[in-house]
Amino acid sequence: MPHRLASWVSLVGVVAAVAGSAQAAAGTKPIDVEQSTLTVFAYKSGLFSAFADNHIIKAPIAGGSISDDSPLKVDLTVRAADLRVLDPDLSANKRAEVQARMISADVLDVMKFPEIAFTSTSVEPAGANRWTITGRLTIHGQARTITFAVSRVNGRYHGDVLIKQRDFGIEPIRIAAGAVKVKDELKVEFDIKD
Repeated sequence: MPHRLASWVSLVGVVAAVAGSAQAAAGTKPIDVEQSTLTVFAYKSGLFSAFADNHIIKAPIAGGSISDDSPLKVDLTVRAADLRVLDPDLSANKRAEVQARMISADVLDVMKFPEIAFTSTSVEPAGANRWTITGRLTIHGQARTITFAVSRVNGRYHGDVLIKQRDFGIEPIRIAAGAVKVKDELKVEFDIKD
């Protein structure tokens, strides 16, 4: 009797494993976080912007998935504290200053709002290997609907979207009474592999 029970348990395990792999292969695939990138570009503005810097920020994807089942769906998350200022032209000290300010309560407030998340609400075909995606982007505890174009080339999804900091309750950094400031609009580029 124990042998028969063990056989049934083994058979159920094998069937579940095969069904699970078939479902994963045909449906939802995890985003390859090691080979996917999100990059944020913050541009300078103001009367003395010639003395300021544009910023390049790496936003490592913590997790997410892409579903090719109907309805198509995309989800991803970024840990806000993991964002990194890359600015190659800045000294290490200046880069650290920008980094500290970005994650502080003045901007992202990563202690209070640790996660940035996107969940699609609509994925519409827009040609061969092209889609228009609409979804909810949550930053700084505030969710807003955004729409952007995506293309797929060599197994990678590419695109960009413009967002405004104020839409998410973030006041763009201003220095010297606004003589030097960061523009409200940020550009987010992505290159995602599933």
